[in-house]
Amino acid sequence: MGVVIESEFWEPNQSICIFLFIFCVLSIFLLPTKAAANVLDHAPPGAFLRFQRKFLLLYALSSVMEGLWAVFGEYEFAYYRLSKEQIVTFLSVGYAASLLIGSFLGMISDLVGHKKLCLLFYLLHLFVSISKIVIGNPTIWFTSIFLALASSIFSFSFESWMVIEHDKLGQRQDSLNDMFWLMTFFESASFISSQVLANYFVDGNVFKNVKSVWSGASVLAFVGILFVSRGWKEARQTASVKDYHISLHRHATSDKRIWMLSWVQACVHFSVAAFWILWAPTIVADGREASLGLIYPCLLGFKMLGSTVFPWFFHGPLVIRIEEYLMYAFILMGLALSIVAFDYQEIGVLVALFCLFQACVGLVLPSLARMRTMYVPNEIRGGIMSLSLAPANAAVVLFLFLRSYQYIGNSTIISFAALGLFSSAGCMYIFKKWGKQLHQSSHRL
Repeated sequence: MGVVIESEFWEPNQSICIFLFIFCVLSIFLLPTKAAANVLDHAPPGAFLRFQRKFLLLYALSSVMEGLWAVFGEYEFAYYRLSKEQIVTFLSVGYAASLLIGSFLGMISDLVGHKKLCLLFYLLHLFVSISKIVIGNPTIWFTSIFLALASSIFSFSFESWMVIEHDKLGQRQDSLNDMFWLMTFFESASFISSQVLANYFVDGNVFKNVKSVWSGASVLAFVGILFVSRGWKEARQTASVKDYHISLHRHATSDKRIWMLSWVQACVHFSVAAFWILWAPTIVADGREASLGLIYPCLLGFKMLGSTVFPWFFHGPLVIRIEEYLMYAFILMGLALSIVAFDYQEIGVLVALFCLFQACVGLVLPSLARMRTMYVPNEIRGGIMSLSLAPANAAVVLFLFLRSYQYIGNSTIISFAALGLFSSAGCMYIFKKWGKQLHQSSHRL
C-alpha cells in the first residue's frame, strides 16, 4: 500500500503587508527635514513641484504598462498553451532583441531626444496590444521583440529625460536624489497595481476575458502618447552625430569609473533578470505548492521599503559614502542568492531570502542612478546606460540557450548572478579606496 504525502499549500502571512505599509510610512515621514532651498535653485518651488508630479504620474503609468505585461505573461502562456521550450524561446528572442537593437537605442535617444524614445515606448505597447486584439495570436517573435525593445527604452530613457529636465529647472542635487528613490518606489507600487488591474480584467477566467487586458493596455498606451506629446516640451538636440561619437568615445575610454559603473550596472541587471525568471520555479520546485500571486506583491513591497532607505543616507545621522553602503548591499544580495543556489531551503526561507534581495535592489537602483549623475555626463547618459546592459543581455541569452539543452541548471544561473554581485562589491571597494569625497559630483550642486 502506497503512502500518500499531503503537500502543504504555502502562502505568506497577511501581517507582512501590514508590516511593509507601516515601515514604509515611518521611513518616509520620519525622514530628517532637509535644509531650506538654496539660492542657486533658479526655478520657483511651484514649478519644480508641478514637474515632479507630472513626471511621477507619467512614470507610474509607464510602470503599470510594463508590469501589466510582466504579470499577464503567465496568463498568456496558459492561454496560448505554450510549452516550456516555447517559453524559453520567447524569453531568448526578447533578450536577443535587447542585445542587438536595444543596446544602441540609448545613443539614438541622446541624439534625437528622450521624449521621442518615450513616445516610441508607448507606440510599441500600443502596436502590440492592437495586434493582439485584431490578429488574436501574433507570433512569439513579434510580441517578444516589441515588448523587449519597450523594456529597454523604459530602463534608460525616462531616467535620462528626467535628469535633463531637472537640470533645466536649476534645482539642487538633493531634489534629484529624491526623484531617484521616488521613481523606484512608484515603479514597484505600479507593478503591484498592474497585478490588481490584470486580475480585475481577467476576472477569474483568462480564456474568456483575455481581450479585455489587451484593450486596457491599448487605452493606457494611448493615454501615455497624449500625455507626452501634448503635456511636455523638449529642447531641440544640437549635438551632431560626430560630436556625440567623440564625446562618448572620450569618456568611455578614458574614465575608469564609467567602466566600473557600467560593469556594476550589468551585474545588477543580470541578477535581477535571473531573479524574475527563476524565482517562481525555485519556490515551486519538487512539486511544492505556494501562492505566487501573494508572494509577488510582497517582493515588490520589500523593494519599495528598500527604496525609502535611500534618502536616509543623505540626510540626518546616517550620512555615509554611497560606495560604502553599496558595497555591503551587494554582499548581502550575493549571499542571499548563494544560499538559494547552493542549499535547498523551505519555501519560507526562500521567500525571506528573496525579500532581502529585493529590499537591497530597492536601495541599489536609486544609488546607481546617483552615481551615474556623479560620473556620467548628461549628454551621453542614455548611451552609456544602454551599452552597459549589453553584457547582461548577452549573458541571459547564453544561459537560456544552455538551460534549454539541459547543459546547466537553475542553480548555476543563480550562482553566476551571485558572483556578479560579489564583483560589484569589489568595484565599490575600489571606488571607496580611491577616496572620493562625500557627495562629490561633476555636476553643479
